[in-house]
Amino acid sequence: MIEDVRAHVAEKLKELDGVVALRQTAVGTAPYLFREGDDLSQLVLGPRFPLAPIVSLLQKRYPEARFGIVGRGCDARALVEMAKRKQVDADRLYLLGMACTTEEAEECHCAEPAPDIELWPWAELIGSPAEGGAPNPIVAEYEDMSLEERRAFWQQQFRKCIKCYGCRDICPECFCESCALEDPLWVERGVLAPAFPTFHLIRAMHMASRCVACRQCELVCPAHIPLTVLYDLIRRDVGDLLGYIPGADIATPPPLSLTLEESPMRIELE
Repeated sequence: MIEDVRAHVAEKLKELDGVVALRQTAVGTAPYLFREGDDLSQLVLGPRFPLAPIVSLLQKRYPEARFGIVGRGCDARALVEMAKRKQVDADRLYLLGMACTTEEAEECHCAEPAPDIELWPWAELIGSPAEGGAPNPIVAEYEDMSLEERRAFWQQQFRKCIKCYGCRDICPECFCESCALEDPLWVERGVLAPAFPTFHLIRAMHMASRCVACRQCELVCPAHIPLTVLYDLIRRDVGDLLGYIPGADIATPPPLSLTLEESPMRIELE
């Protein structure tokens, strides 16, 4: 897979201003803008890291440039939601999509481990898609709990929070210029753990029609809070109530970013 990706990147660099991917050197691995002539033997596929925000920064800095990105299924879904919210310009971005392995899909409980390149204006898929992973077993356990057991479950999890903001900072869909989680009106400063359940529910509500199941929030959490359980449940409810799946269609406007009159998924109020 890695050699195929490097070959595709080398070919696309002939026509693009650069390709965003991970680069491994003696000092570590980090996002990097590869340009024609660079040493592509340094291009690597892991560890997983959300590259979509890097593309957003580059496009804003270089409004005439056309970049590529080496992305997984969750990266492609993140870019779809970012494009709808004017954080990336889809017409100036080429997606070199790569399929996650079966093991990676199982680890993330990902049902769509390969990018759907038909969603993106300019894209190609490198490698063969693997089967999707099984659903998160904690979600099934949670659904069997009573209301009191569910409340106790989240109290136990959220009291571990050290308010490091890692979940927010790693999320490709967190791009507000002013964050409510830093507003003392909502989140009191210097208090650990943050008041239950305000901190995490504010972020969850902001992610309701944005979360693309990349699992980065849970992976970076130093307290090992199973955040994807919360987001899996909210994403399912948004699908059931509003018929909306984040990252599934670049042409469908996000329902929670529209007024009721503007939304094509208008709710009938009795």
